[in-house]
Amino acid sequence: MSPNVQVSVIIPVMNEAENIGDLMQEIHQALAEGPTYEIVVVDDGSSDGTLARAEETATTLGCRFQGIAHARNLGQSAAVKTGACHATGIWLVTLDGDGQNDPADIPALLERARGLAATDYVIAGYRRQRRDTRWKRFQSRLANRVRNALLHDGVPDSGCGLKLLPRRTFLALPWFDHAHRFVPALVRAIGGNVVVVDVNHRHRTRGVSKYSAWNRAWVGIVDLIGVWWLIHRLPSLGWPSPVEAERR
Repeated sequence: MSPNVQVSVIIPVMNEAENIGDLMQEIHQALAEGPTYEIVVVDDGSSDGTLARAEETATTLGCRFQGIAHARNLGQSAAVKTGACHATGIWLVTLDGDGQNDPADIPALLERARGLAATDYVIAGYRRQRRDTRWKRFQSRLANRVRNALLHDGVPDSGCGLKLLPRRTFLALPWFDHAHRFVPALVRAIGGNVVVVDVNHRHRTRGVSKYSAWNRAWVGIVDLIGVWWLIHRLPSLGWPSPVEAERR
């Protein structure tokens, strides 16, 4: 890790050329007067020049930037993992590439992180006022209730892409396809803390969602069962948290 970078902002994207430039500018505005940061864009098989647009924006802004491309679409969890492995910051901030997460909320997440002890944690955004269709909001409410009843992760909105956690905590988590939806539960499973912060949510103004009812809800049921099993197996698998590993 670079000693000069405190925050790595990871943006997994697929065909978001219309949104990525403005989103990066907003991140720059939110963090320009704060901690040293880098923007890590992981292009998950785009065909519309998303990464090229991101590179142009980074040059214009003069910010630290890493652009990484998957040769084919591997999914959002794989893109987040790629970004985390390449990141050089102490903290990782993740947010969606569609512009619905508001980068202006990042400083508030960082402020909460500074007040936490040196332990494992995740600060999870809560989109209290969702700017989505009624059908999508219904799906999310149902999924969140079922997930929390089974996993007891303590978050009302696990699907919010805006999260902050130490890089060492992220790299200690078991990872699999769709794992990004269960980060709070996984952090709690390794003995970490979960903090929820209200964040802004915006309408998508350009492009289209990459997620259908199938890959957002029904596939999640299978994932939920798998995560429940994994969480109950972690102690027997000898999976220590980073803090526990340091103590040893």
